[in-house]
Amino acid sequence: MPSNPELSATTKRAEIVGAEVVSTGVVRVAVPTPLRKLFDYLPPEGLRADQVAIGSRVRVSFGRRHLVGIAVGHAADTDAGVSLKPIREVLDKRPALPPDLLELITWAAGYYHHPLGEALATALPVLLRRGAAEDARGEAIYALSASGWEAARTPPKRAPRQVALLTLLAGHPEGMARTALDAEDGDWNPTLRTLRDKGWLTLSHRSCLPPPVESVIQGPVPNIEQQAAIDAITSASGFTGFLLDGVTGSGKTEVYLRAIEFALAQRRQALVLVPEIGLTPQLVARFRARLAVPIAVLHSGLNDSERLCSWQQAASGEARVVIGTRSAAFTPLPEPGLFILDEEHDASFKQQDGFRYSARDVLLMRGRRSDVPVVLGSATPSLESLHNVERGRLQKLPLRARAGDASPPRVALLDMRAQPLNGGLSPRMWQSLERHLAEDGQVLLFLNRRGYAPVMSCHDCGWLPACSRCDANLVVHQREGRLRCHHCGHEQPIPRACPSCRSERLRPLGQGTERLEQELRKRFPEQTVLRIDRDSTRRKGALHDALDEAQSGRARILVGTQMLAKGHHFPNVTLVGIVDADGGLFGADFRAAERMAQQVVQVAGRAGRAERRGEVLIQTHSPDHPLLNTLIHADYATLAQSLMDERRAAELPPFSALALLRAEAHDLQIAQHFLRSARHEAERIGIAGVLILGPAPAAMARRAGKHRVQLLLQAPERAPLHRLIPGLLKRLDFLPSMRKVRWTLDVDPIEVV
Repeated sequence: MPSNPELSATTKRAEIVGAEVVSTGVVRVAVPTPLRKLFDYLPPEGLRADQVAIGSRVRVSFGRRHLVGIAVGHAADTDAGVSLKPIREVLDKRPALPPDLLELITWAAGYYHHPLGEALATALPVLLRRGAAEDARGEAIYALSASGWEAARTPPKRAPRQVALLTLLAGHPEGMARTALDAEDGDWNPTLRTLRDKGWLTLSHRSCLPPPVESVIQGPVPNIEQQAAIDAITSASGFTGFLLDGVTGSGKTEVYLRAIEFALAQRRQALVLVPEIGLTPQLVARFRARLAVPIAVLHSGLNDSERLCSWQQAASGEARVVIGTRSAAFTPLPEPGLFILDEEHDASFKQQDGFRYSARDVLLMRGRRSDVPVVLGSATPSLESLHNVERGRLQKLPLRARAGDASPPRVALLDMRAQPLNGGLSPRMWQSLERHLAEDGQVLLFLNRRGYAPVMSCHDCGWLPACSRCDANLVVHQREGRLRCHHCGHEQPIPRACPSCRSERLRPLGQGTERLEQELRKRFPEQTVLRIDRDSTRRKGALHDALDEAQSGRARILVGTQMLAKGHHFPNVTLVGIVDADGGLFGADFRAAERMAQQVVQVAGRAGRAERRGEVLIQTHSPDHPLLNTLIHADYATLAQSLMDERRAAELPPFSALALLRAEAHDLQIAQHFLRSARHEAERIGIAGVLILGPAPAAMARRAGKHRVQLLLQAPERAPLHRLIPGLLKRLDFLPSMRKVRWTLDVDPIEVV
C-alpha cells in the first residue's frame, strides 16, 4: 500500500555514527481513517524504525488530530521529496496485536476491501484504541493504608476533596474499584495522586476473571453420536472444519465441552463464539461448572474496563477459555487449540456497519492459519455451510436424536383464517395455554415484533403516524406513551386526537410483545408473565435476571422476540406458541424462506427438552404454504435441500458471490447519479463474468432522513469480484459526486434488499 504523499513536517532524521550517516528509516502505520493506504512516519527521537515493533500501537499526528495507529511495517526510505512527522509515542512494550492476529486482520481487511487502519482498530478494545496503557494486571482497587485510616479519623483541614475521598474509602474497608470511583461525581485523579504520595492509599489489582471452581461436576456419558463427534474433533491433526449438525436438544454443548477438555489437556486455549450476549450467562455458568480453568467473557454488555481486562487476560494466556460474541473472533490467544462457533447460521455473526466482516468466515480462516480445528454448530445450518459440506470444505458431524430421554415435540399448524382472535391468539391457542399451565407446565409465546402494536390508526379517516425520517410507520409503545421508529430511533408522544381530522378514535392495530404481555396478564392474573425483548432488557443485568426467571420456572408464561429463540435451555417449557408465522413467508430477500425456517425450528426446539414431551403450535394464515408443511411433515434438512435446489437454479448464493455497493444522500438524485457513475466505471473495467444490477432503491428507500440506493455485483465465483473491486474503489475516489454521498461496500452481504 502506498505511503501518504501529503503529510508535511520536520525533515528526515539521520544518526551520525563515526563518519557514516545511517538512516533511522521509516515506520509504516495503519491509521484508523477511511483512507485506503498506509502512512509513513519517522521513529520517535532516540529510536530506529526497526525498534518500533510491528503490531504495536503508536500515537501519531494526523492533520490537526492525534490518533492511535498500528505499526505494520518498516522501510528504509519514503517517497522522494516527502518530509515526514515523527511518531509522538510508542504505547506498547510488546505488540498489542501479535503477528498471527495482525496477518489475519490484514487478510480480512483485504477480503472485505476495508481500510486496514479501521479494521485493526475494530479488533482492539475501546480503551486500547484510545491509547490506554496495555496492562494485564486487572482492575485497580484503592484502599486506605494504616496511615490513611488515621487520616480519615482526623481529616486534614482546607482539603475538601481529600476529606471526601478519605470518607468514601473509609466506607469501603475492602477497597473500591477504579470503575466504582469513576462513577462518583468529579475527577478523582489529582486527589488519588495526592493521597498516594502521602502514603494514605494502597493500590492492588483484582483479576476480572472469577476464580475457577474448586471441584467441577462430571458431565453425562456421551451417546454414540456425541462420542463419534468428540472423537472426530479431538483426533483432528491441525486444521479441519467441522459442521456439528445437531437437532435442538441433541447435546451440542456437551460435545463442545468434551472437545475443550481435550484442548485444555494439551495445554491449549479454546475460543467459543455465540451470536448474542443473551446466550453467554447460561453457557458461561455451564462451562465454569465443568472446567477448572479461568474463563474470560467478551461482549458488548461489559463496560470498557471489563472488556479490556478480559481481552488482556486472554492475550496473556491466563484465560484458558474465551467466550464471546462476534468481535471476540479477533481476541489474541498465545496458545490456540480449538475454535467453536455456536449457532453458526445466525445473522448476528455478520457485522452490518463499519468493517463488515463475517465472524464465521474469519474464524475459519483463523483456524486454517493457526492450524487449529474449527467447529461450527447449529440445529439449522446455513445453506453456505451445507454447501461447504458438499464441496468437502467442512466435515459433517450429525446429531440426529435429542440427548437423554427427551422426545421431539409434537408440531401442529393452526389455521387462522376466519378464526375469532382474542389478543392475537386463536381459541385453540388459548385452550392449550390453559391446559399446559393447569398441568404445571411452562409456556413460551414467540412474536418477533416488539412494542405494543406495529401501528396506530385513526378509525374515522385512516390516518397512520409515519416516521418523518424513514419510509416506515411509528410503532406504538403504550406503556411509555410513545410512538417510536425502530429504524432511526425517532419518537414522539401518542397524540390524544388525530392530527388529520381531530377525531379521538385512535386505535392500535396489530400485535406486539407488549400488547400480548398485557393480554396474558389479564387472562392469567395468578401467573407470572415475563416479557423478554430489546425494550424490557435495556438495563444492565436485566437480561441475565430475566433468563434466570425463565430457566428456573418461576415465570410460568414467557413472551418474547428472537432473543428467546437462540439456544436457550428452558427445561420446564412444555408448550411453544408461534403467534405469527407469516411474516417471513413472503419476504423480498432471497434468504427470507431460509431464515423463517431456521426461526421456526429454533423456537420449536425450546419445547420438551426434559422428561415431558413438548407441543408446538404455529398460527398462520397460510397453512398450505409448502415451507411450513415441509417443516411439519419432514424436517429442516429436507427443506434446506429444496432451498438449495432453488438457489442453484437461480444462481444465487451459495452458488454465486455477491457484493453490494450502497449509497445514501439527502438528495435522491445525487445518490442515483453516484451509483450510475459507479456502474459505468465497473463496466469500463470489464471483468468477465461479473453481472452488474442496478442502481435500484433499497427495500427501505429512505432511512434516517437519507435516500438509500444500491448496486449489486454478482459473479459465479469470488475471484472475478475481487479482481473488479480494487480498481472500482480507486475510481470511486475520483467521482465528482463521491463527497456528496455516504457509500459503503458489503462483500458477501446477508441482506440485499
